[in-house]
Amino acid sequence: EMDDEDCERRRMECLDEMSNLEKQFTDLKDQLYKERLSQVDAKLQEVIAGKAPEYLEPLATLQENMQIRTKVAGIYRELCLESVKNKYECEIQASRQHCESEKLLLYDTVQSELEEKIRRLEEDRHSIDITSELWNDELQSRKKRKDPFSPDKKKPVFSLTFPRPYIVYMLQDLDILEDWTTIRKAMATLGPHRVKPEPPVKLEKHLHSARSEEGRLYYDGEWYGRGQTICIDKKDECPTSAIITTINHDEVWFKRPDGSKSKLYISQLQKGKYSIKHNHN
Repeated sequence: EMDDEDCERRRMECLDEMSNLEKQFTDLKDQLYKERLSQVDAKLQEVIAGKAPEYLEPLATLQENMQIRTKVAGIYRELCLESVKNKYECEIQASRQHCESEKLLLYDTVQSELEEKIRRLEEDRHSIDITSELWNDELQSRKKRKDPFSPDKKKPVFSLTFPRPYIVYMLQDLDILEDWTTIRKAMATLGPHRVKPEPPVKLEKHLHSARSEEGRLYYDGEWYGRGQTICIDKKDECPTSAIITTINHDEVWFKRPDGSKSKLYISQLQKGKYSIKHNHN
C-alpha cells in the first residue's frame, strides 16, 4: 500500500519521463527532417546537373525510343512518297491506254462506216449501170426534135365496154426507168431478200457469232450480262479484266479496274479483233 505522497511523487516522475521522451522524439524528428531535406536537395542538384542515376536511366530509354520512332517515321515517309509516285505513274499509264483504246475504237468505227458507205455506193452504181444504156438512149431520143403535128402523144384511153371508165395511162419510157431505178434502190437498201450483182468490195466474213438480245450479249455460245466480270483479249496485247456496265444494240460498255470506261463494238467481236470470256477469279 502506498500513501498519497508516494503516489504523487510517482506520478511526477512519470510525467517528467514522458516530457523527456517527447523532447527526444521531437529532436529526433527535426534531425530526421533536416537529413531527408538535405538528401532531397542533393538529389535535386544532381538531377539539375544531369548526373543522377534515377534521371539518366529513364532519359536513355526515352532517347532510344525517340530514335526508333524517328527512324520508323522516316521509313514510312519514304514508303508514302513511293506509293504516291507509283499511283501517279499508274494514272498516267491508264490514261494513255484509255486514249489509245478510244483511238483504236474510233478508227474501227470510222473504217466500218466508210466500208458500209462504199458498199452502198457500189450497189447504187451497179443498179444504175444496168439501165444506163436505156437511160442514154432515152435522153438522146428526147433531144431530137419532134414533129408537133405527129400523133406521138400518148393520151389516156377510155374503154366503153366496161360499166365504169377504164383508164390506161401510157407513161414515157424515161419516167418508167426512173421509177424502176428508185424501186431497185429501195429494195437494195431495205429488202431482206434480194438478188444483187456481185459486189466489187470483198466483205469480211464473221469469224465469231455475236449479237445483242434484250440487254444481254451472246458470244460464241455463252451469254454475258450487266455487272459480270470479263477478260478482254486483243492480239499482241496483254488480256485485261473489266466489268460490263451497259449492253446496247451494237456496242458493249465496260469499266476497267482503274475506273476508266470504254466500249467494244459487236462487229469487232464478230470479226475477231477482240475476244472476251468470263473471268471467274
